[in-house]
Amino acid sequence: MRLFIQYLKMQLNNELAYRTSFILLTIGQFFVPFSVFIGFAMLFQRFGNIKGYSFSEMALCYGVIQCAFAIAECLVRGFDTFSNLIREGGFDRLLLRPRGLVIQVLGSKFEFSKIGKLLQSLIAIGIGLAGLNVPWPLWKSFLLTAMILSGAAIFSGIFILFSTMCFWTVEGMELANVLTDGGRELAQFPLNIYRDGFRRFFTFVIPFGMANYYPLLVLMDRTEAHWYNILAPLYGIIFLLPCVLIWYQGVKKYQSCGS
Repeated sequence: MRLFIQYLKMQLNNELAYRTSFILLTIGQFFVPFSVFIGFAMLFQRFGNIKGYSFSEMALCYGVIQCAFAIAECLVRGFDTFSNLIREGGFDRLLLRPRGLVIQVLGSKFEFSKIGKLLQSLIAIGIGLAGLNVPWPLWKSFLLTAMILSGAAIFSGIFILFSTMCFWTVEGMELANVLTDGGRELAQFPLNIYRDGFRRFFTFVIPFGMANYYPLLVLMDRTEAHWYNILAPLYGIIFLLPCVLIWYQGVKKYQSCGS
């Protein structure tokens, strides 16, 4: 963790070297998704609810997944841009250093401008919580935090999983965007508005439902909630482990950039 924090400080100093650019990027990262949230609110002004879910409940659902995605984009950007390390020979340099490869790849790229996106997602969560008319004991705050961390772990796992393909394809695969950007759009809404096959895939294969939908039922005190939904975020965090193991299998097949 000490090394990881050092990487964070170095990258932050690099971005702050062009302070005006950093501020403008951060503002842009705030307003672009916030404009989507405004459209989201207008949708509910017209229809009132979506399959029985109020605007406050949907704002909470939206905010949690957006917050998780912003954290993953900020901290795991090194795997999202991993193809650059492979193509330019930078990964060979990492292999020579006596440090863990995952930490080094993580430290190769951070995007602190994503703080703007993180801020707007926290505002959405605040709006959602303010409108919920349910009791809020302390354990629900811990569950909400676990949901965000679980979602961030799932997005991180997807970044890591698809970066593994770069060992064979060199260039990154746009297919990953189907599950990252597409998954973020899908998980903004409760899973029960989708068809059964779709819902099962995004519950047990790519477990966005475990990070967002099922524990959210508990937070909102809905009748379809079960006590074991509290444990659902653990599945999302566990999802990260096989993704890292698969990536290390890709490392074993790596034969250098050849330049």
